[in-house]
This record gives sequence, structure tokens and C-alpha cells, in this order.
Amino acid sequence: MPNISATEADAVFRERINAVEATATLCADVPLPLDSGESFGPIEVAYHTYGTLNADRSNAILVCHALTGDQYAVLPHPLTGKPGWWSNLIGPGKVIDTDKYFLVCANVLGGCMGTTGPKSINPATGEPYMLDFPVITVGDMVRLHARLLDHLGIERLFAAIGGSMGGMQVLQFAAAYPERVLCALPIAACARYSAQNIAFDEVGRQAIMADLEWCNGRYLLEDRVPHKGLAVARMAAHITYLSEAALTRKFGRKLQGREKVGFGFDADFEVESYLRHQGSTFVERFDANSYLYITRAMDYFDMPAEHGGNLANAFRDTPVRFCVISFTSDWLFPTRDSQAIVRALNAAAASVSFVEVHSDKGHDAFLLDEPELHETIKGFLDGAAERAGLAFPEASR
Repeated sequence: MPNISATEADAVFRERINAVEATATLCADVPLPLDSGESFGPIEVAYHTYGTLNADRSNAILVCHALTGDQYAVLPHPLTGKPGWWSNLIGPGKVIDTDKYFLVCANVLGGCMGTTGPKSINPATGEPYMLDFPVITVGDMVRLHARLLDHLGIERLFAAIGGSMGGMQVLQFAAAYPERVLCALPIAACARYSAQNIAFDEVGRQAIMADLEWCNGRYLLEDRVPHKGLAVARMAAHITYLSEAALTRKFGRKLQGREKVGFGFDADFEVESYLRHQGSTFVERFDANSYLYITRAMDYFDMPAEHGGNLANAFRDTPVRFCVISFTSDWLFPTRDSQAIVRALNAAAASVSFVEVHSDKGHDAFLLDEPELHETIKGFLDGAAERAGLAFPEASR
């Protein structure tokens, strides 16, 4: 095979997975109703599609991203150059096979990678929304997903899948639109955000708002960015994504570039250097106000409260098939959260499978190369496709 440039290789890959990067203007004529009571529109939605939609439009999968994710699930991120956050899972011949399925992944409402959020221009003022952006919920994000699917002409999804906040969106979509999705795979998620998680989110928000560069949320007008506050927020959150075992295995008490401690406050330990790097790189790709809004949306997530205090009520008579997945070492969204979802689905007589994946990698395991996770997802999707008699595009045969 002749040598080809990186640019040519990228073009070949994009063509191979039929990648499309697009932005849709939605909710202009009919504004999006928000849980706060407001109506909001127009809304720009940045999204990617991968694969080919089959003749009867029945092979679509909605991929929902986590708090700091975006639509770059497969393609390299334009700001960091890193591979897509689920590129180990999605692609030709992979667990979620782009030769078989048509994938849709959109930047959520309130995001900062092209979908309307706090840094977007408010048409009424000609300036960024900043803190004039409405407070949003996971339910609002999902309603916008539904509008995007309408725009794409997809009446019913074969599946919805996502981890962490993405899994919360999957549960919300299945509850709000049971007639629009055949299968739901919430991974490392919950139906009710815990007090501990709200507390961690508040630490992050306070770090951002305490940064003098935040300027009461108006930093874009001042040509300033609260880098330090946002970096600390990321550092605090990143600790929750890992496990003690993973941190010990990777870093232990190893020193960073020195043979003995420095008796000061530079990064003596490798784990300190790692967290500082996580914080400094994060500020290059994420907006501080978006972080405030999206963490608040997660705080408000409480499906039982929305259904009379009983989560089972959210899934009564649901036709959706569920596969709920958790990880043994995940203390941010522990297995008991997934078990509560499974109990509610059983009480509602729903079709549900549950797998607890043994991993010492913590919450972030859903993003990593975990064979048991991959086998579970592939087995569930393959079985559901066979039962549904799903017709794949000609190219996959």
C-alpha cells in the first residue's frame, strides 16, 4: 500500500465510516419548552452522523455524551487532536458497527462545541448569552434530541446508548419517548443524582465563580477566561472518575521528576502533575459557563420525583428493551444506582438485562477498553437486531 499523508488517511477514514459533521437550526417556529417554564429558540444543534441509514430508517442509534463530552465520539477532536471519546467502541466491524448502524451524536443543549449554550450569541442582544442563558435540565436536552431526530426524519431509534450523563439521557429518552426507541443501554448512570454528586458539582462551580477572571459570568465580554477556576473544577471532578486502585496502580506515591520531596508546593508527586495536566488541557476545550449549566442540569436529575416518587411509574407498559450496565469500582455512579433502575424496571414488568462489569478503573471504565463491557453491548445489540429482523444497509452484507 503506498504511503499516504495523515490528511489523506483521515479523509479515507471519514469516507469509510460515512462521517457527516452538521449543524441544524431547530425550534425557530416552535420554541423548545423547558422544564423551568420558559420556551427557548431558535437553537443551533451541532451533531455528527456515522454509517448509513437503511431503507426503512430502522437502524439508527442515538449516542449520548457525558458531561465533558461532545459530538466527537469517533472523529478526532478539533481542539485537542485526540481520538473520539468512543472511537474504541464505534467504527467498521467494532462493537457498534458503522457498517450496520446509523449513529447520531449531538452536542447537548448548553454545550460549547456548536450547540447553543452560554457562549452562543443571543439574537436579542447581539452578545453572548452568558448567565442570561436559561437554566436547563436533562429533560430539556432530551427534548432537543427528539427535535433533531424529527429533523433527520427518524421516527424510531433502534437504540439509545450512553454513559454517565449520557446514560441519564438514555433513561430520560426511554421514559419520555418509549414509542421512539426499541432498546436502551444506560451505562454507569443513575435515575436520581445523589447528594454526594451534587456536592462535588458545587465544589467545581464555586471554584469557577471564585476565579476573579470569571467576572460574574461576563468574562467573554472582558476578553478573559477563568482558567484557574475551571482547571480546579476539572481536577476535582476527575478524581471522582477514577478509583483508588487505578490511582495506586498508575501513580502510587511516585515522585515527579525528582528523587526526593521538594518541601514546597510544586508538584512533588506524579498524581499531582497528572491532575494539573488534566485541568490545564480541559480549559482549552471547554467553556466555564457551560460547565456551570450542565452540572446544574445533572443536579436536577430526579426521575422518581417526576413520577410520583416511584421510578417504576416512569416505565409502566414500556415496550423498550433495557440493558443496564455498571462497574464494580465506580463510586460516582455505584452499582446500587443501576440496581435501583433494574428493580424499577422489573416492577414495571419491563424487559431488562443487567450486567455488573468487574473493573478496577472506576467510573471512567465506560470510556476505556473493557472487554466485558464491549462483549455485553455487542451481544445485546446483536440479539435485539436479530429479534427485530433488522435490515442492515447493503454495504454491510
